Amino acid sequence: MSRLPSIVGRRSETPLEPDIEQPHVDDSLRRPHEAVELVERMPRLNNPELLAAMVAAVSDVSQTRSVLRTLGERPDHEAVDDARARIAEIDAALARELEEIVRAPRPEEADRLQWRAEQAEREKDCRARAERERRAYKAVIQLDEMHEAYENLLKDAEEQLVKIYRTAEAGGDGAEGSRAPAVEEDEPVNEEVIGILQEASGKCLERVDLSDRQLRYLPEEFGKLHGLVSLNLSNNQLEIIPDAIAGLEYLEELHLSSNLLVTLPDSIGLLSNLKILDVSGNKLKALPDSISRCRSLVKLDASYNELTYLPTNIGYELVNLEKLWIHLNKIRSLPTSVCEMRSLRLLDVHFNELRGLPYAIGKLTNLETLNLSSNFSDLRELPPTFGDLINLRELDLSNNQIHALPDTFGRLDKLTKLNLDQNPLIIPPADIVNKGVEAVKEYMAKRWIEILLEEERKGMSQENTPRAGWLTRSTSWLNNKISGVSGSVAEYLGTGEKNRDPLLDQQL
Repeated sequence: MSRLPSIVGRRSETPLEPDIEQPHVDDSLRRPHEAVELVERMPRLNNPELLAAMVAAVSDVSQTRSVLRTLGERPDHEAVDDARARIAEIDAALARELEEIVRAPRPEEADRLQWRAEQAEREKDCRARAERERRAYKAVIQLDEMHEAYENLLKDAEEQLVKIYRTAEAGGDGAEGSRAPAVEEDEPVNEEVIGILQEASGKCLERVDLSDRQLRYLPEEFGKLHGLVSLNLSNNQLEIIPDAIAGLEYLEELHLSSNLLVTLPDSIGLLSNLKILDVSGNKLKALPDSISRCRSLVKLDASYNELTYLPTNIGYELVNLEKLWIHLNKIRSLPTSVCEMRSLRLLDVHFNELRGLPYAIGKLTNLETLNLSSNFSDLRELPPTFGDLINLRELDLSNNQIHALPDTFGRLDKLTKLNLDQNPLIIPPADIVNKGVEAVKEYMAKRWIEILLEEERKGMSQENTPRAGWLTRSTSWLNNKISGVSGSVAEYLGTGEKNRDPLLDQQL
C-alpha cells in the first residue's frame, strides 16, 4: 500500500524521512505520467462509483497509518511479557500486604472505630503505592494493545481496498466488496484421507504423506494415529490444524509448509518427541508459547510468515535446537532467551526488521552459520560479545546500516565466508573489506590489540605511579625470568668440576 500512487489527499507539510529501501523520486519528474500509468494499470478507475468507494477506503488506510505514526514505536514482545510479569508480582505483593493488615490483631487499649479507620488508611496507602508501581508497566501493555488494534484496522482497510477493486473487475459494482462473505458449506473430507484413517484402524502407520492434495480440512480423527512418526501436509490449503494433533505422541516430523495457517494450536506443545517442525510459507502472526515445550526439536523452520516476535522463553526450553530459520518475517528483536540455545549451529534471520541482537549473543559458541542480511535501515550495530562466536564460519551482514564491526570481530578465527556488501562501513575501511575475510579479521585483530594498549596507557597515566601496566609488567617479568635462568645456567656451567652436581649435570 505504501508504494501505490495516491489517488486523493493533501500533501503533508512535514517532510518525510528518506527511505533507503525506496530511493526518493522527484515529484516533478513523476507526476506528468503518474495518473496515466495508474489508469492504465487499473482501467476501472474511470468508473465514478468505484472511484468513490476506493477513495473512502484509501482515506481509512491513511487515517489508520497516521494514528500508528503518532503512537510511535511498538514495544517488543519481551518488554510486554516483562511488564505483565512485573504487574503480577506487584499484585501478589499487594495481596500479601492486605492479608497482613486484615490479620493484624487490634491492641487492647486501641479504640475499635479508630483502629478500623487506621487499618482502612493503611490499606488505601498500600493500594495507592501498588498502583503507582503498576503505572509504567500498564502504559507499556496499553501501548502494545493500541498498536495491535490499529494494525488490525490497517490490515482490514487495506484488504477492503483490494476487495473493492477485484469485485469491480469481476463484474460487480465495487460496493459489493464491503459485504460479508457468504458462509461456506462444510468442506467434504478428502477420500484419500478417509482411506488412510480406515487403513490405520487395522494396522499401525508410521508415515503419512498428504502433500500437494489441495486439502482444506484435516479431521480430528488424525489425532488417533498414535503410532505416527512422520506427517507431511505441506502444499495444501489448510487454515486450521486441529487440537487433536496432540494425540500423535510419537510424532518426530511435522511438515506444514505452504498452507494458509494463521495460527498453530496450543496443543502442539504436547508433541514431546517432535524433532523437525516446518511451518514455512504460511500466514502465522506468532508462534504459540507452548512451542517452547517441544524440547526435542532439532530443526524449526518458520520462514516466509508474518511473525513479529518469537515467544519470550523459547530459548530456555529448546536447548537441543540446532537449526532455526525465521527469515522473511517482520521480527523486530530476538528474545534474550535465544542466547541460551547452546546447541544452535544455524540461525537465519535475513529479511526482517531486526534492530539489533541480544547482548549475550556470544553465548552461542556452537553457531557456525549466521545470516543477518537485508534488515536494511533497522540493523545498525552488533554487540561487543559478537567476538565470542568462536565457531562461526559463515556470516552474511549485507544490506544493512552497519557503520562499524565490533572491536572483538578479529577473534572469529574460524570465519571463512563473510558478506559485508551494501553497508556504510567505516571500520574496517572499504579497501580492507575488498581484500576479503582474512584481511578484515587481521585488521580488526590489530585494532583490538591497539585498543588494549591504549587503555593500558590511559590507566597508567591516571594512576600516575611508576608501576608498569599489566602487559609491560608481564613482558618485563618474562624477560627477567629468562635472563635470570640463562645467567644462572651459564654461571653454573662456568664453575669447576668440584662444585658441580652430577644429577643436575644429567638434567642439563
